[in-house]
Amino acid sequence: MRAVVYDEVRSQPEVRDVPPPTAPDGGVVVRVAATGLCRSDWHAWAGHDDVALPHVPGHELAGHVAEVGSGVTRWRVGDRVTVPFVCGCGRCEWCLRGDAQVCPDQQQPGFTHWGSFAELVALHAADTNLVAVPEPVDLATAAGLGCRFATAYRALVGRAAVQADEWVTVVGAGGVGLSAVMIARALGARVVAVDRNREALALAADLGAEHTVLADGTTDVPETVAGLTDGGSHVAVDAVGSEQTCADAILALRRRGRLAQVGLLPPVDGHPRVPMARVIAWELDLLGSHGMAAVDYPAMLALVESGVLRPQRLVERVIGLDEAAALLPVFDTATVAGMTIVDPTR
Repeated sequence: MRAVVYDEVRSQPEVRDVPPPTAPDGGVVVRVAATGLCRSDWHAWAGHDDVALPHVPGHELAGHVAEVGSGVTRWRVGDRVTVPFVCGCGRCEWCLRGDAQVCPDQQQPGFTHWGSFAELVALHAADTNLVAVPEPVDLATAAGLGCRFATAYRALVGRAAVQADEWVTVVGAGGVGLSAVMIARALGARVVAVDRNREALALAADLGAEHTVLADGTTDVPETVAGLTDGGSHVAVDAVGSEQTCADAILALRRRGRLAQVGLLPPVDGHPRVPMARVIAWELDLLGSHGMAAVDYPAMLALVESGVLRPQRLVERVIGLDEAAALLPVFDTATVAGMTIVDPTR
């Protein structure tokens, strides 16, 4: 099969013919129809995650079941499926209580094993992790649900418990951030979007952000947000993952506010510096959010089917594997206003 492969950290990825995977016990092989190119893929390529080399990236995917391993009871060849980027083991106490996203024995396509920038991908514990894609939802849209959209949904609904009329500041208007804007608006919240990209902010406004703030290096983001929201947001989302964006999100909160930390923070001098003095003095809640388990997908998919949530609006472009290989090394600086989806058949 054709796949995007890189041999060393920060080496140039290339498209190669590699052996196809076989279905593991309890798992399946999925023929990939669409897979998202995400900042998390760049983090792994840059060496911020420990991956075995050579490596095939890709963790957001949708497609059709191509092979079923022994012990699988819920899935058949041809089923339209997607999957969370965190695949639980299906056996531990966390999986059994519906929290597969924090499973200590989790698998992650594109991180713990070869991922979905390929024609085929193997997935583990299929009966626990696979999610059926309803016919009205196209597979390019479904591919973006597995990481960015589902992560934003859980961050706002399951972790921060956003309420109608609350202010939500979203720092970073990429795939996760724009998803958060759309979801927050669907929950009845008022949204401030922050980004350095004017095009991304324009899309955030089109999706319902009441205010946008250009983080151009001259703007005091927390002070601006405080002025727009009469003292700060009830909830903030760091959808980027840097010292600056995390600090801006925390300092943009009002007293007793809640931060949903979604963006991955690479280490800086050992650990990122976080303004904990404000956290303590204002009794802020810092909430990590790590994807969403398959058992929580039905409520989100029902909103997608009904049209209340329209993640298809977030798909900016669809590219092939060759373009994905070229784009991955520069994705952290690419000016992308929305989601980039990879079609392995192109």
